[in-house]
Amino acid sequence: MLVIAHRGVHVVVPENTLAAFEAAVALGVNGIETDVRISLDGLPVLIHDRVIASGQPVADLTRREIEQTVGHEVPTLDEALEQFSGVLWNIEIKTTNALSSVTRVLEKHQAGHRIVVASFCHDLVATCASALKVNCGLLIAHRPRTLGSLLDDFNCDGNPRVNHMVWDYDVLDETLLKQAAIEGFRNFVYGPVTKSEHDYCRELGVDGVITDYPLLAQNA
Repeated sequence: MLVIAHRGVHVVVPENTLAAFEAAVALGVNGIETDVRISLDGLPVLIHDRVIASGQPVADLTRREIEQTVGHEVPTLDEALEQFSGVLWNIEIKTTNALSSVTRVLEKHQAGHRIVVASFCHDLVATCASALKVNCGLLIAHRPRTLGSLLDDFNCDGNPRVNHMVWDYDVLDETLLKQAAIEGFRNFVYGPVTKSEHDYCRELGVDGVITDYPLLAQNA
């Protein structure tokens, strides 16, 4: 089971920063998960929240303005990939307007990195699968009635690059996981908190956990 650090390891440093990614690498995780949005000056910045603590949307601020407001550096996707090439990157595209900028960066780095692009916007996943040579995944926060109904709704025309399911821990279903595996998907899970939850993911045979607590997964 792969251990993927959710937004890096951010116990003593801010999440989604180069320092958090460095801490994850030092801990020996298999991968890093990060979130991409677009700043006012058109940069693919790594930040999770749509609206920062000041009440200002990320999209209304330049990168420097975001950094001044949050009080720490905010890296771009390009900077992170330039610095860390030895781990799997699980890159979540948060918004439709981030797609073109993210695609340009990934075209540059896809040959030298292991990458899974994921999104709750499943149309973006289909677009990335067609435009890029990277693996792609469907982020899933609900329990579909059947796996077939989920795939029918997605309608990816069988693109083999769409080969990951990224499930919310709260909606885990052993039957759906097994069906997805049979259909050729790798199953990732995000959101386990306790050691028993990490152990349960391992018992279910999931391929990777995206976790804020990588030591619990490594020691499972």
